[in-house]
Amino acid sequence: MTVSVTDARVPGRVAGAVPARVRTRRLAVEVVKFGLVGGSGVAVNFLAFNALLHGGSVPPMAATVAASCLAMATNYLGFRFFAYRDRAASARRQITLFFLFSCLGVLVESGLFYAAHDGLGLSGPVGSNAAKALSIVVASAFRFLVYRTWVFARATSSRP
Repeated sequence: MTVSVTDARVPGRVAGAVPARVRTRRLAVEVVKFGLVGGSGVAVNFLAFNALLHGGSVPPMAATVAASCLAMATNYLGFRFFAYRDRAASARRQITLFFLFSCLGVLVESGLFYAAHDGLGLSGPVGSNAAKALSIVVASAFRFLVYRTWVFARATSSRP
């Protein structure tokens, strides 16, 4: 007699369900990859922001929006071909959603920057960079959630 043990026979587990430790590991890897790509985007964002604001005398809001847009463009490639390369999707749909949510992220980032820079008076080289950092952190949390949920959504399958 052959006995087959399936997920359905393990108490508390549904057939085909992914164990919590596997889901946790996947999320951890995803967060690390997002951080690597996002970190490079933050570097591009800060470099462009400071070059425009302090080196090119561009007004603060224009500098933050331009720098964020440049970082957004470079991040797409990193997310598509590194962080979320295992998630197949229609390229047109993916690009459209990426830039739609990225533009919303730029609005979040710019609004927070404006509030900190103009509202709280965080200006000058240190203050403007502190305002920029705060706005990037909050906007990055927003982007992580929408990118993983809608832009680079995992295809539905029974694969663990």
